[in-house]
Amino acid sequence: MPIDAAKAISAEPRSTALAWGHKDIQLYHLGIGAGIPATDPEELRYTLESRLHVLPSFATVAGGGMAVAGGMSAPGIDVDLAAVLHGGQTVELHRPIPVSGDATQTSKVAAVYDKGKAAVIVLRSDVADADGPLWTCDTRIFARGEGGFGGERGPSDRVEPPAREPDHTVERAIREDQALLYRLSGDWNPLHADPAFAEVAGFERPILHGLCSYGMVLKAVVDTALDGDVARVRSYTTRFAGVVYPGETLRVRMWRDEGRVHVTATAVERDDAPVLTDTIVDHV
Repeated sequence: MPIDAAKAISAEPRSTALAWGHKDIQLYHLGIGAGIPATDPEELRYTLESRLHVLPSFATVAGGGMAVAGGMSAPGIDVDLAAVLHGGQTVELHRPIPVSGDATQTSKVAAVYDKGKAAVIVLRSDVADADGPLWTCDTRIFARGEGGFGGERGPSDRVEPPAREPDHTVERAIREDQALLYRLSGDWNPLHADPAFAEVAGFERPILHGLCSYGMVLKAVVDTALDGDVARVRSYTTRFAGVVYPGETLRVRMWRDEGRVHVTATAVERDDAPVLTDTIVDHV
């Protein structure tokens, strides 16, 4: 059945209760590589409950929920889940994420674009607590073979970094157990843990979660270009351009611009194969 974009976009939003505490945040931070060296005061901001600051990318796992699952069952969306890829992610912060919280997530299909041979489905989740809005997430889903339904093609998300040498280049090692630890924050897809499942999916071994790379890169940007201050981040957007494996190394390049940092992330051991592209961190 083809996608009915009008039906999907006009469907009533769905609301879900979210709750989290300091242990959820500490587990998430450990899952994206925080805590090395364990006694480093800069790392203790991510791992010690008495000093805890929350990376904005935590919004993608808060409450243990994944917006993708609900969005794929929205009215008008009937796609082959085996043909679905996580194409991109944006988190916009309305204020710093508290160390513990009770909030309501309201989700809907914000847009459906027809790319010809594929469709791009934009799932939007707004999260608010008793004090008002906290964050907005846009999850872009690339559905192969689901285009051609006569919809709008949509905007181009391509963003090229400045044509000069980066201002910062850092490398972040991905531990062999990184995906096993990260999945405890709520993404239980066996693609990231089971070698047999990964082989069937066409990979030589389990791959790292795209959102784990997303978090690792934001931490690198905050620590390197934003003085370690998570509250400076206003929004963070990326396109998932390729896979990276546990045991490999991420090379993160950063270009400072006025009020933003342009970023790329590549896999060092595979000749700088792209991992994240079209990546922007807007900040104050």
